[in-house]
Amino acid sequence: MRVPFSDLPGRHERHLRRRLDCRLFPRPLAELADDVLLEAQRRDHEELIAFVGDLRNAVGRAVILEASAASETVLGLKEDLERLYERSAGLAEDQTANQAALRRLVDVIMRSVRRGAGDDPLAQAEIEQGEAARALHFEQLAHPIVADLLAPDSPIEADELVPTLLCESPPGLAAALLLFDADQLAQLCVDARLVLLTHDPDRQLAAAWERLAQMEAQLGTLLVGTAEN
Repeated sequence: MRVPFSDLPGRHERHLRRRLDCRLFPRPLAELADDVLLEAQRRDHEELIAFVGDLRNAVGRAVILEASAASETVLGLKEDLERLYERSAGLAEDQTANQAALRRLVDVIMRSVRRGAGDDPLAQAEIEQGEAARALHFEQLAHPIVADLLAPDSPIEADELVPTLLCESPPGLAAALLLFDADQLAQLCVDARLVLLTHDPDRQLAAAWERLAQMEAQLGTLLVGTAEN
């Protein structure tokens, strides 16, 4: 029996597939046993079921939310919806519809928050900044690697971070690198070069070396920005 891969895997299966036949990982997988893949798929399915339940609960709270609700209640619900969106980005199956629903709910809440801020320019400016940050974050989450890294119980172990980044697509890596400050990225670049020199001294893994160059270029951009400030 050979268990097929999922068309749209969740984070546990996704990480197994990263490790499959990749010598950059400290614990690469030469092959993927059926029982190991099935267990990963089971865990991904359980996370999906739990998410659906939490999503229904949040939608129910939004439906009965009164216009006169306290600001703490309104903002608390908004934060819960944003966390659900972040979770959805790492789940199995197509989450497009759920994410669209979450964005609509957040937009409705933010319209209420804007009305509550009235003509206060400082409050309106803070709302604008928050919305810009949220839009950027949601854009980052279009790349599952971001959700995988942010998950409290991420399947990516500490010593697997560098190999994971080196095996990512260029757009996914660009989004993931925004999670790190200059000091963190500098250390990642040092570690990534060491991993590549140790496991691929002949530079046969051209794509991984290109990802290192991408990381170092991003570090250079951050350092220039820091110097200018």
